[in-house]
Amino acid sequence: MKHTLIIAALLSAGVVHAATGPEFDAKRLSQDVKVLSSDKFEGRGPNTAGETLTVDYLVQQFKAAGLQPGGDPVKGKPGERSWTQDVPLGRFEIKGPVALSVRDAKGTHALKQGDDLAVRASMSGSKLVDFKDAPLVFVGYGVTAPERKWDDFKGVDLKGKLAVVLINDPDFETGQGEFGGKSMTYYGRWTYKFEEMARRGALGTIIVHETAPASYGWATVKNSNTNVMYDIVRKNPAEAHAPVEAWIQRDLAADLFKRGGQDFEALKKLAQTRDFKPVQLKDVTLSGKYAVDAQVITSKNVAARVVGASRPDDTVIYSGHWDHLGVGLPDAKGDKIYNGAVDNGTGLAAMLELARAYGKAPKPARSVLFLAVTAEEKGLLGSEYYASYPLYPLATTVGVINMDALSPYGVSRNFTISGSAKLDLLDQLVAKARQWNLAYSPDPKPEAGYFFRSDHFPFAKRGVPAFSYGSGNDWVDGGIAAGKKNEQAYTTDNYHQPSDEWSAKWQFTGMAHDLGMLYSLGRDLADGKSWPNWASDAEFRAARDKSAADRK
Repeated sequence: MKHTLIIAALLSAGVVHAATGPEFDAKRLSQDVKVLSSDKFEGRGPNTAGETLTVDYLVQQFKAAGLQPGGDPVKGKPGERSWTQDVPLGRFEIKGPVALSVRDAKGTHALKQGDDLAVRASMSGSKLVDFKDAPLVFVGYGVTAPERKWDDFKGVDLKGKLAVVLINDPDFETGQGEFGGKSMTYYGRWTYKFEEMARRGALGTIIVHETAPASYGWATVKNSNTNVMYDIVRKNPAEAHAPVEAWIQRDLAADLFKRGGQDFEALKKLAQTRDFKPVQLKDVTLSGKYAVDAQVITSKNVAARVVGASRPDDTVIYSGHWDHLGVGLPDAKGDKIYNGAVDNGTGLAAMLELARAYGKAPKPARSVLFLAVTAEEKGLLGSEYYASYPLYPLATTVGVINMDALSPYGVSRNFTISGSAKLDLLDQLVAKARQWNLAYSPDPKPEAGYFFRSDHFPFAKRGVPAFSYGSGNDWVDGGIAAGKKNEQAYTTDNYHQPSDEWSAKWQFTGMAHDLGMLYSLGRDLADGKSWPNWASDAEFRAARDKSAADRK
């Protein structure tokens, strides 16, 4: 109770700091989110006027904080760097109408883009997607996992066919089995489903949407998949993308199964076993036609740096994505700007406040990089590009602290991270959190696959110790009931929707409080000589150990 009263007194001034640490200003956090998520920034879409405004604003704030440019080397000027890293991306947009129809024994029926299906602009290299009467084959969860002796395909040939696939893992509903129970593996992630069907030469993939296993509603699916698509530039894009990539409403899928003489729920239950075999829907086919405009554009990661005083080649990274969905389909109110205030205006504001603190403090021994990445909403592409072409070697990157969609409300008693990773960095964070009266709560929704959905993942899969920080849900004011209610309301009503807008009601005191902890953790890493690693049984340990000789 005493701790709560002390916090309340501090928060009344809008400023939070540790006894020996820097101050973090809730009002500045609010102002940064307000600016970055304003309509003027047009939803911060890559390769738009909104990107230019966003990059300029971030660079301006990093300069004002006293940081140095940490991006691409400047040509012709040895030793100098720019504020950004160029990120070449393929840009794909459907042009004109999307004609979709299903044919069964009773005739042909038109389907509506966005309402019945959410069809993505093809990233396979096709300028025109045009198919007629393509067979629909149900492939269960679409998983090939030799280490689990699991094969949903049983040798079926998918060439010229559309694979209908369930989202998440085979044991999501039962909570127990070969795939970690409720915790999602990468096999459950939609990106895996699309990649696997492409590898098998399918005409396309149609994922059946259900809110619980997807962890978000149809509005999110619609808004995320019917706008401009991006991908890293690939030599052979057809290896990663089938011509057709789409989602379908669950009830429509069940109806198509019925028309094809099948019971959707019965087949789904069978798909949760090793005995499942693919099933083609009898006399049910899909036709579609739409044009795709494909270009190569250059987006930018923003990189600002504090150069270490004695070990400048060692790097601690704070990261977060600057992009959101830009301008897309209008909501019920006619609003077309996807402002992205929480996702991820909050992470950007946190990064800027941390940069201001580092800018005022004495230089740490190691370098600290503030990395605002592009195209997270398009598949973690900015962080994937950095991890593929790092500005500073991954072998000597101490760790990555990622910030994405933080709570703009009051102080919490706890915190979390995305997923259930086992790593020294988390142990250090848990110990540090005790000084801020924060308890660690494991990811409350491991089935949602958040570990694979944030910008720390491209670093993690290459062995770099990394986590994505999550605000707590046990609020000092209102407890767990209030925190969970707010989380659910955001996911249902605002996530990836135009309504994710700044509010004057947001206190930002929780973020200001937690930033003291994240600063202190990063500072310990930057002032120390230790090299955190993954747990001995973690799947990323081997990748990290391969570069052990580069760390001294």
